[in-house]
Amino acid sequence: FASPWRKYSVLLPTYNERENLPLIVWLLVKYFGETGYNYEIIVIDDGSPDGTLEVAEQLQKIYGQDKILLRPRASKLGLGTAYIHGVKHATGNFVFIMDADLSHHPKFIPEFIEKQKEGDYDLVSGTRYGGNGGVYGWDLRRKLISRGANFLSQVLLRPGASDLTGSFRLYKKKVLENLVERCVSKGYVFQMELIIRARQLNYTIGEVPISFVDRVYGESKLGGSEILSFTKGLLTLFATT
Repeated sequence: FASPWRKYSVLLPTYNERENLPLIVWLLVKYFGETGYNYEIIVIDDGSPDGTLEVAEQLQKIYGQDKILLRPRASKLGLGTAYIHGVKHATGNFVFIMDADLSHHPKFIPEFIEKQKEGDYDLVSGTRYGGNGGVYGWDLRRKLISRGANFLSQVLLRPGASDLTGSFRLYKKKVLENLVERCVSKGYVFQMELIIRARQLNYTIGEVPISFVDRVYGESKLGGSEILSFTKGLLTLFATT
């Protein structure tokens, strides 16, 4: 049963996701429709050259301007700032962050909502490493990098959550606002810093096992330079927390 005071804003940062966007939006509409909760989807496109924004405009015509909000930016400014930008425009009292590339399946959304209600958690994090969570479609190298990054983070930071680098999460809006104000990282480390800061501020963290599927269309954005900047960011966090 959906209480009217709950509204969920989904932040979808996009860069070259024209193939994935219609499908992820359709799935979000479907699963929110089934739960009956009030929601909005905020598409934050970073100047995609592939026409992602035009696709988003078409989707807005289909689903309505109250459901699909377009908050584009002129250039590729990165994930962290996309969330900061998105939160400013969110009218929900809860905020989902997730990837637009279909690696995060909207079918888990009702589970996140149930989990959050169960413990009135400040944030609920999707975990690939707990319960029946898992990763599909990754080669050994990607799995090792992800596991390694997670292991390193666990050892250095003891965060109280099993999946630090994942980016499928549900936050109370005021909690996310509070956290993004404090975060200094960019890119992939940003996700991890959000959890670390949450622990420092004694926010409560719930977890939902998710299956993560490697992106269906387009190129993965995790390259050597990202791994390097992740490691640097991790060490900076370790030094400052």
